[in-house]
Amino acid sequence: MRLIGKAGALLACLACWAGLVPTALAQSAGVAASGSAAPLGLAIEWRLKNPFRFFADPQDLERHREAFAWLTPEERQNPVLSLERRLARHHPMGWATLMKGPTCWDAKHNRHRCPDGRQYLQPTSHVIVVQATGLDDDPGSVCIWRVTTRKDMQPRRTRIRARRKAMRHSGPCLEPVEFEIPYPAGADIVVETVTGRRAETRVRVRDVFIVGIGDSFGSGEGNPDDPVRFSERRAADYGTIDGEVALAGYPARLGNWREIGDERFGRSAAKWLDRACHRSVYAYQLRAALQLALENPQRAVTFAGFACSGAEITEGLFLRYKGNEWVENPPTLSQISAVAQAQCAHRAAPAREYPEAYHMRGQVEALKGLVVLRKCPRGHARKIDLLLVSIGGNDIGFARLVANAVLRDRTMLRRLGGWFGQVFQPSDVEAPMQELSYRYKALNRALHNVLHIPWQESDRVILTAYPGMALLSDGRSVCPDTRLGMDVLPQYRLSAKRALAGERVNERLYQLMRETAQETGWRIVDAHRRAFLGRGICATGDYFDAADDLRLPRFREGYWQPYNPASYQPYAPRARWFRTPNDAFLTGNFHVKDGLMRRVLRTDRLRWTQLLLASTYSGAFHPTAEGHAAIADAVVRQAREVLRKY
Repeated sequence: MRLIGKAGALLACLACWAGLVPTALAQSAGVAASGSAAPLGLAIEWRLKNPFRFFADPQDLERHREAFAWLTPEERQNPVLSLERRLARHHPMGWATLMKGPTCWDAKHNRHRCPDGRQYLQPTSHVIVVQATGLDDDPGSVCIWRVTTRKDMQPRRTRIRARRKAMRHSGPCLEPVEFEIPYPAGADIVVETVTGRRAETRVRVRDVFIVGIGDSFGSGEGNPDDPVRFSERRAADYGTIDGEVALAGYPARLGNWREIGDERFGRSAAKWLDRACHRSVYAYQLRAALQLALENPQRAVTFAGFACSGAEITEGLFLRYKGNEWVENPPTLSQISAVAQAQCAHRAAPAREYPEAYHMRGQVEALKGLVVLRKCPRGHARKIDLLLVSIGGNDIGFARLVANAVLRDRTMLRRLGGWFGQVFQPSDVEAPMQELSYRYKALNRALHNVLHIPWQESDRVILTAYPGMALLSDGRSVCPDTRLGMDVLPQYRLSAKRALAGERVNERLYQLMRETAQETGWRIVDAHRRAFLGRGICATGDYFDAADDLRLPRFREGYWQPYNPASYQPYAPRARWFRTPNDAFLTGNFHVKDGLMRRVLRTDRLRWTQLLLASTYSGAFHPTAEGHAAIADAVVRQAREVLRKY
């Protein structure tokens, strides 16, 4: 137990304004619900020190809590987006760059583990902050605190630990005090003043387990925790393309590197929560969980995220998938197996063989034969309160449809199909779309049978629809033919005709997702699709703003045009909620590192391929942090209903 060195009344007033504590705490600070002072007897108010347990340092949550306190009633209609905008105005390089501590994700070992070694996935205690209230007539009083563990509900191991811990404290009543409370049993807390006044309360924390799985829209692709910084003076050369077009004068990373892709160049790469999967703290799944923690200071949130850029239901959720960027320690488990292992926490989730369970009578070719999944025994598995899912786009090859819309005809890039795979037409999705319906059915079966989500509680699964990438405000027309936002390579040009065809495929995918949700009992989140209208890749502001400039800086005739890349602000508020290829190059800036592949690409004939990777694998055509925040708001509205229901 430790003292907090802040004035109790000021903390109480600020917390009340934020809507973070019960009204009694506000009244103890002289602010009643009606706005006037109201005398009360001695009482106890409490909150969790760190409701969002994924942030190892509570100070990282405090920045969000303070910003949340300043939101207006109108802004609280969409709190995640409002918070993102407020934070971005002050920190256009991203609020994640200011985080004081690490998270409870250990990327080196591909597991959720906190740096201090405390139990994360199955907590045994929570630190709470208690405050004595109703002492306006005796602000200088001294309080004696006693905490009694509720042994009737406490596991034996935790009971012993609680008996050994000193649970008594005395000091000024206005000083908030911290206690470590056993979980799930909770504790009884008593406070007495030296003048004989007494109050007591029973504290029992609710800890909800929120899991995120899926693809790049779930991982936060395009929004690294720490984006790339660029030099004010140095420019980069990528050789030529088509044997004649020079690719020179591009923004160059900061650092004393010699060649693009060498070891020193790699040190200045963007930083990710998980590099293999391009998983980020800006992802809508994490932001939704964070918001749920902010809204109720007496509810802890344990978040476990596994979404991975490029994942499909088959290769990704059922089968092992190593991610879209090579790392020394790629994921070792499929996402379903990783969730099962997380449910078991420190126990090993045994592997189970499923030779015939998930290919749906041969309809899902990739799942024919033996499928091995980990499964935590029901008696040991932690129950999932919310499962956030983003999946289906890669299963029908949507990235290749995007490539079809933006690659100009009769170019080397289109003939190669780039790194997208074979570029194909909308008509080529017919077979994948039919199979996707069966893939969803296979996934539903696994969620219930492997992850123990009760069949009668299927609405704990929240499936998120994909927003339109190029739709204008009317919801029918799309961005015109343009190269704005994609002049990083001369082979890029958005075709309105092919973009419209792609949006029609997206609409078909959305209808399939709605039908799947109706059949399975999942919840479908789609309110954000309307919010994205007019905010696609070609959107610009009503007035000139450097953040809305779609052009890529180039060094020509001795100076940068149209602006210096060193001043680029990847997380500044924008009109567009999708990353263009230019945005992706200036934010993620993915390049192939040292090795055989880089030596191949270093040849003048293929050096341009690094530009292709830097403008695609860096998150082009994926939501910005604002876009993810808008999706998170839609998810939160549904999540609140589920948590209230159960």
